[in-house]
Amino acid sequence: MATARAERRLAAILAADVVGYSRLVEHDETGTLSALKVLRREVIDPLLAEHQGRIVKLMGDGALVEFGSVVDAVACAVAIQKGVAENQADIPTERRIVFRIGVNLGDVVHELDGDLYGDGVNIAARLQTLADPGGICISGTAYDHLPGKLDCDYEYLGERALKNMERPVRLYRPLQERTAAGTASLRSALPERPSIAVLPFNALSAEPEQDFFSDGLTEDITTALSKLKGFFVIARNTMFTYKGKPVDVRAIGHELGVRYVLEGSVRKSGNRMRVTAQLIDAASDVHLWAERYDGDLGDIFAIQDEITASVVGRIGPELLAAEHARESPKPHHGLDAWECVVRAVFLCSQLSEESSRKMLPLLDRAIELAPGYAQALAMKGWITMWRAFQGWEDMGYALGLARDVVQQAMAADDKEPWTYLAQAMIAFGTRDNVLAVAAISQAVAINPNSAFAHGQLGLAHANGGRAADAIRCIDYALRLSPREAFLGDFQFYYAMAHFQGAN
Repeated sequence: MATARAERRLAAILAADVVGYSRLVEHDETGTLSALKVLRREVIDPLLAEHQGRIVKLMGDGALVEFGSVVDAVACAVAIQKGVAENQADIPTERRIVFRIGVNLGDVVHELDGDLYGDGVNIAARLQTLADPGGICISGTAYDHLPGKLDCDYEYLGERALKNMERPVRLYRPLQERTAAGTASLRSALPERPSIAVLPFNALSAEPEQDFFSDGLTEDITTALSKLKGFFVIARNTMFTYKGKPVDVRAIGHELGVRYVLEGSVRKSGNRMRVTAQLIDAASDVHLWAERYDGDLGDIFAIQDEITASVVGRIGPELLAAEHARESPKPHHGLDAWECVVRAVFLCSQLSEESSRKMLPLLDRAIELAPGYAQALAMKGWITMWRAFQGWEDMGYALGLARDVVQQAMAADDKEPWTYLAQAMIAFGTRDNVLAVAAISQAVAINPNSAFAHGQLGLAHANGGRAADAIRCIDYALRLSPREAFLGDFQFYYAMAHFQGAN
């Protein structure tokens, strides 16, 4: 009989719940219930009516609401969180009422008594538990109907397996929602110049060793694009946080504030390889260019250059293309030496005693194979100085070695940014702040998209008492790399700058 009376339909479901309701009630049951009633009457009910939401059921600490439109459901959720945050702004934090909200578009079973059942409802309820306090979590089926419909951007949170659900669910959150603290999260604005993010190329093989090969390809293409002064390129440290995760190109474009995304894959078999690459307009999700490259392993450097040239030629003005053509002819140092440096770069991003110690034999091997490998020489000087600052090397020994290898690196290639970063480490060690600023400024001039170099320049300015200059540099470093691996270091640089500014 129940089946005969049931009606199936597609609906947008909003599930809301009060954060820490039991604690609030235990502390002040009468006051909490009264405050919740006022919130419903003055904030929530008018917004539900405005967005044509039907209350399916009310629980003591939450609600289930049905909408005929997913756009209305999400717009209502954003408005509720904003209205509740404003209403509670003057309430002490421990007594403040804060909601989590989940929104899903799915199939539901409608009973004659008005109640709803089914996966559409269950997923919305699960999403609510995953939302931040004061935040909203949206399913992929709901998100697919939203782009361009609301004055709001979204962050892709990946896929999540939900309880009693067979398939994982894509998760998103609005980027202009208000948090419990009442602050808005906004996406970065698009730069005026061509902007791009290079996703880590996928290694299409079960062999772990191939990860380094694909990472090296990604690293070199990112660096080549970064050195073109007319491009805005998101730093490798941020992009490698997406490695191995499902990605939504439009969401990445919104989150990082870039117009284009480059992605690809690498398959290696014996001495042969196949590289695919595709350039995507993040705003429209349109593929602008795609190519496949087949060759021997020794062709990897030519393929890197061809991919970079294709990207520049597709989205850069003629001036950029000419600049790339002028800069690209350079001697390569052989596949084995290159792979040693790729591994060293990966270890450098970890900056621990163990990882820094493991870098040294890799760099020594690269230098043995290619004595004029400027990046390997300079990185050896940089990491040795860094270890001395941590107390793991003698400072006198580190200064002597760094001066020697920096001189060799400079003679081999005076356009290698690491050379000037290593020179700055020597300057930090000898308290020569004028040299530090000059050296890092040169590294920035060579690679204007190096988040690490901009952060180091912020440190140098902070050391010199130029707080405003330091903060501006660190701000820009985090714009280039919002998921920066060295975020803790950057926060320390901020603290130094503010300390100097207060004195």
